[in-house]
Amino acid sequence: MKVNFDATGEVVVITGGAQGIGAALAAAVNAAGGTAVVFDVSRPARGIEYVEVDVADRTAVEAAVSGVLERYGRIDGLVAGAAVQPRSAVLEMDPAEWTRTLQVNLDGVVWACQAVVPHMVARQSGSVVVFTSGMAATGYAGAAAYAASKAALVAFAKTLAAEVAAARVRVNVVAPGVIDTEQFRGANVGADREHWRDTIGIGEADDVVGPLLFLLSDAAAMTGSLLTRERAFAKLTSFVE
Repeated sequence: MKVNFDATGEVVVITGGAQGIGAALAAAVNAAGGTAVVFDVSRPARGIEYVEVDVADRTAVEAAVSGVLERYGRIDGLVAGAAVQPRSAVLEMDPAEWTRTLQVNLDGVVWACQAVVPHMVARQSGSVVVFTSGMAATGYAGAAAYAASKAALVAFAKTLAAEVAAARVRVNVVAPGVIDTEQFRGANVGADREHWRDTIGIGEADDVVGPLLFLLSDAAAMTGSLLTRERAFAKLTSFVE
């Protein structure tokens, strides 16, 4: 079964969309006739609309969202993907690293939702997608701040989903699995990278685009749900050979 998404006239804000999954999604939204607006501290590929925003800065996020609404009059989708993924043992972790990780990964999602979702509630329509990680459930040595932030996001998203469901605004969570992005490569070197390749496999950013487009679309009549992609397709081929 083949699926074609039509985003004509729709506006999707993607935080952390300068690279990786966010950049792949932005390209797909534009290709489907919509307008993707990336909030990031880095500039994405040419052809993608970009606003320089540190999502940890609530005032900056509010200003960026106001600018999008002034230009387009609407925001149909919010994909909150901005994140940092430092590595250090709990007993050696710099307090500033812990704080910064929570500010970007957790606070940044809260600020984006507070700025965008009231507009969606007023329109009685909209879709929000946030990202968690398998580490939220299992933990991972050296990644306490990242894992903690991703666990907190599940509870946050499910709570927000319950609060805005009556306004027909959907809030869902995606656990994309291990994806070969610049951030992943920076956080997982040597033995860590080999561990992921030899266990659940490493996917590509484009692998996550279809599920994200589905959750942004009217076809996703669901909220408060967690969509999980636990294994890379390459690791499943033995079952279909």
